[in-house]
Amino acid sequence: MPPFSDQLPVLLPRILAWANAQAAHISRRGVPLNAASLTLASRVGVVHPVRIRILVVPAVPAPVDPELQQIALEQNLIGPNATGLTLGYGIFIAEGCLTPRLLAHECRHVYQYEFAGSIEAFLPLYLKQIAEFTYDRAPYELDARAWEWVGL
Repeated sequence: MPPFSDQLPVLLPRILAWANAQAAHISRRGVPLNAASLTLASRVGVVHPVRIRILVVPAVPAPVDPELQQIALEQNLIGPNATGLTLGYGIFIAEGCLTPRLLAHECRHVYQYEFAGSIEAFLPLYLKQIAEFTYDRAPYELDARAWEWVGL
């Protein structure tokens, strides 16, 4: 199988379609942040925290598309141990995992989406970082981890 970086241009339209569909689902079914969470989101830089919706799910959903699902697992983006996933203003949180620290991390990703301008603008940059540095060393992930305690 070719490296993820080589597959990315071909996969990106399907990834973006999935991400947008999931963001819309969270927007419809998710709940807004409470007062304490709105403050936390503001502390980590989110400009419009009132737009954020959280959807608690049994497990963070992976794409149904087998190829995208395989890539998500291989790149450590979504898997059995995933506790959260941010798509624009929508955040999936796995049941029993919602903590202020995780929320700060995911809200920092919301800030990154805001700064980029959209899902279509952010995800290609984020996935390019994953391909180049791996998930654990991607600059966007390092940034989100650095803000986990700042927001508390």
